[in-house]
Amino acid sequence: MELVKKKIHMDRISSRAGTQMVLEEDVNISDNKPDASYLLTNKGEIIMEEIRAGENVVNLKGKLVVSVLYLTDMEGMCASMEAMIPFEEKVNMEGVNNGDTILTDWVIEDLTVGLINSRKLSAQAVVTIGLEKEEHVEQDTAVDIYHDEPVEYRKRTYPIVQLVLQKKDIFRLKEEMELTGNLPNVFQTIWHHITFDHVEFKALEEKISIQGEMRAFFLYEGEGDNDRTLWYENTVPFSGIIECHGCRENMIPDIRYSLGQCNVEVRQDFDGEERVFCIEPVLDLDIHLYDEENMEVLSDVYGVDKEIEALTTEVQLKSLLLSGSSKCKIAEHARIQNEEMPMYQLIHSEGDIQIEEQAIVENGIAITGTLTVTTLYLCSVGAKSLYSTTNVLPFQYVAEAENIMPTSIFKLRHSIEQLTVTMLDSGELDVKAALQFKVIVFAVQKSNLITDIKVEELDLNKLSELPGMVIYIAGKEDTLWDIGKRYYVPIAQLKEVNELASEEISAGDKILVVKGGI
Repeated sequence: MELVKKKIHMDRISSRAGTQMVLEEDVNISDNKPDASYLLTNKGEIIMEEIRAGENVVNLKGKLVVSVLYLTDMEGMCASMEAMIPFEEKVNMEGVNNGDTILTDWVIEDLTVGLINSRKLSAQAVVTIGLEKEEHVEQDTAVDIYHDEPVEYRKRTYPIVQLVLQKKDIFRLKEEMELTGNLPNVFQTIWHHITFDHVEFKALEEKISIQGEMRAFFLYEGEGDNDRTLWYENTVPFSGIIECHGCRENMIPDIRYSLGQCNVEVRQDFDGEERVFCIEPVLDLDIHLYDEENMEVLSDVYGVDKEIEALTTEVQLKSLLLSGSSKCKIAEHARIQNEEMPMYQLIHSEGDIQIEEQAIVENGIAITGTLTVTTLYLCSVGAKSLYSTTNVLPFQYVAEAENIMPTSIFKLRHSIEQLTVTMLDSGELDVKAALQFKVIVFAVQKSNLITDIKVEELDLNKLSELPGMVIYIAGKEDTLWDIGKRYYVPIAQLKEVNELASEEISAGDKILVVKGGI
């Protein structure tokens, strides 16, 4: 007698930890940069250089890169600079060991840049880092049985989502954007901001397709136009293929992407003029591929002329409850921060989502957060210099997830699908945004899976106590299987003797049990 076994591949988060750091530093403006008179906007990025797991501890090493756009002491002109704040942090994390793979996620919750004087800035940020230890588990379970002896067994079908592949990869992109005819040539680039929208992944045979849109915004100094700062913005669609051995069509992709290295250069057009922005971004990908199947496994077994015991292991099985997306719409009027610098013309707006809380509620996931919108504009005072305003818009939203339970596991990804900012008057903005939330929800079920069987000779004393023939009156919870297992009688024999067309019985039914063949 031999079990036929199959492996179930599962992923689970076995340990979590987190830390919050306050990073601050005063930074001098480099000698080749002009003096600063007013700070327009800034952005921050965490570059993690080392994530090293030890015994119950994770060592982090990296740096916060702060980019700052500012007005110079030359009227109407802008400049930018970068500041790097290194950090090292030890985070206690129970259950991790040397060599473990640790997943990290970080949020810059508050970034404040101040102007100390025309040659020095102060930068301060609150950074929250979350850590997870992800384990990949293989579990053997019995799916069939080879036997020569008479044996009864039954099966059960579980909808199971298995982890097929997990890896990190990159996707390289190269796009060129040429200035429109009415804009002067580029003398030098001052500032750029690259974002990705409507990014979708699809599993194919041995590869993953990716498509979306890349949005690029540039501030630059024009050739022969040194008295003012110019700007250019464009959005282009992109698509591509990521080679992925083991990937199959209709698998469920759960892919997190982030902008890694991004090279921006100005190149000449066909006429030899500096008019083409060449953008070469790299998307860092964290790829999980799942496969959904209805797996039939052995659920119970008993012997007719042998004592057979099924040995089980309790396992948490995941099944797919939901994979989809929904949108949260925001529409607000907002005042500019400094009404002494009224608006003349809008130039560019960008947004950033901060999630403060996410929790399972009835039939959904409740999300609380803020959308921070930074808008660059021309001021109507003086020489129409560039200025900025930042507005924080809170939101609450429930992403629908029917039948979600408190024990369910979910993964949430957010992005800004659309952001439109228009000027109502010189001091008020109309902000409209559509936030997209992609969610994958897994239902979790604890199940006892058969991993082995124990076969022994029948206990003759126990067997002698069982009657050779008996009428058994079925109870409320009884099944034909329970009766057969109790008296070591095949199911087919019970059906034949009692002239049953199926295994369905009800409470109070009288079942004739005839023990034979021993």
